[in-house]
Amino acid sequence: MKKSFAILLAMLAGQNAAIAQDIEAGASLYEMHCSVCHGLEARGNGPLAPALLLQPPSLRDLVKRHDGFPMERVVTRIDGRDPLVSHGSPMPIYGPFFEGDDTALKMDSGQPILTSRPIADLIAYLKDIQE
Repeated sequence: MKKSFAILLAMLAGQNAAIAQDIEAGASLYEMHCSVCHGLEARGNGPLAPALLLQPPSLRDLVKRHDGFPMERVVTRIDGRDPLVSHGSPMPIYGPFFEGDDTALKMDSGQPILTSRPIADLIAYLKDIQE
């Protein structure tokens, strides 16, 4: 908890306290946990997509659809703070799978959002694949 608070304070002071994000680690996490619904190429066409009431969206056009990368929305969907009903129940909450060192990411507004290192890596991968 003290580490999270220190990171947040450093970010608020304008310092870049966030740990460097690892795109390759994020790609591995994506393949393991997300591709079954969103597809290997993140186009919303994973093997489970046909069984879902709401089709998973493409994750390659988040910047286009949201006029910038929707950092808070993506982080909170992954960690379960903002549940999404996809097939009669919420999107699987992967937060417990992505637990790790706390880190802060800076949103476009400049505000920090606290998350875990694995989620930060996954965010780096998702940002990298934007078209």
